Amino acid sequence: MIPYSLLDLSPIPAGATPADALGNTVSLARHAEALGYHRYWLAEHHNSTGIASAATAVVIGHVAGQTRTIRVGAGGIMLPNHAPLQVAEAFGTLETLYPGRIDLGVGRAPGTDQLTAQALRRGVLNADRFPEDVVELLGYLKPAEPGQPVQAVPGQGTNVPVWMLGSSLFGAQLAAYLGLPYAFASHFAPDALDEAVSLYRERFRPGVIQAPRFMLAVNLFAAATDAEAHLLRSSMLQNFINLRRGAPGPLPAPVADLTTVASAGEIAMADRALRVVAAGSPQTVRDRLAGYIGTYQPDEIILTGHIYDHAARLRSFEIGAEVMRGL
Repeated sequence: MIPYSLLDLSPIPAGATPADALGNTVSLARHAEALGYHRYWLAEHHNSTGIASAATAVVIGHVAGQTRTIRVGAGGIMLPNHAPLQVAEAFGTLETLYPGRIDLGVGRAPGTDQLTAQALRRGVLNADRFPEDVVELLGYLKPAEPGQPVQAVPGQGTNVPVWMLGSSLFGAQLAAYLGLPYAFASHFAPDALDEAVSLYRERFRPGVIQAPRFMLAVNLFAAATDAEAHLLRSSMLQNFINLRRGAPGPLPAPVADLTTVASAGEIAMADRALRVVAAGSPQTVRDRLAGYIGTYQPDEIILTGHIYDHAARLRSFEIGAEVMRGL
């Protein structure tokens, strides 16, 4: 059995509040811990009325404080939005409070629109400094060098595990060059998946870790029947379509017929972008996950899935854990 983890964006269902979403996150994290999930990751997004995890480090601290053993981290922090020193201080503080349980995944995308990036006081040009920022960040987390003029306190010497996140060949090359573990965003941008995984493994050189470690992201919608699972998935498809329309918002309620809310072209676009998915009954989910594991040989699977009804979401990840334990 390979480790299985969970990615949560703290989605805000239509008609709910950010407080409801964050309460659901704590509930799901506790559930995931009891089910044997290895990590519980949250992601940074800004200016979205449908996501409650914008202050990602704050939410990570809250979740870590409400759980006991599961690793909690960022999947990820969008480094162009932040000074590396501040990220090291935040995650060094988390590691100091919850030793041995904190992860830091970093990404190159801003996680928002240009206007919001300006409001964050970090412009799009900061993405060009991403490799240098990653190296600087790593320097703040390892033991201090003699005479090092700037130190992260807390942070220096905490050695918080850093993961490279990516949806293109750029992240794969940088992760390989620096010897970092690599998580690919196949749950929403799978087009470069095959090439990125091959490139990462072929070019990897020992660095922060001594051998390549690849994490595959898979959308999960599990229920008693295939039909019920596909109904649950319709919320995330609608959400993605709304995002591409330039109208992001709360997670919509499921619909039996997507053609009543979107065009055939929009549905095909969303289905293609979100095609790395295990949706169906336990047996269907098992077949799909076994197929992905056989094809990509990941060192770890991270499951995600925006489901409108919280009880159905808990059950979906419960089935996911049962399947993963049996593989």
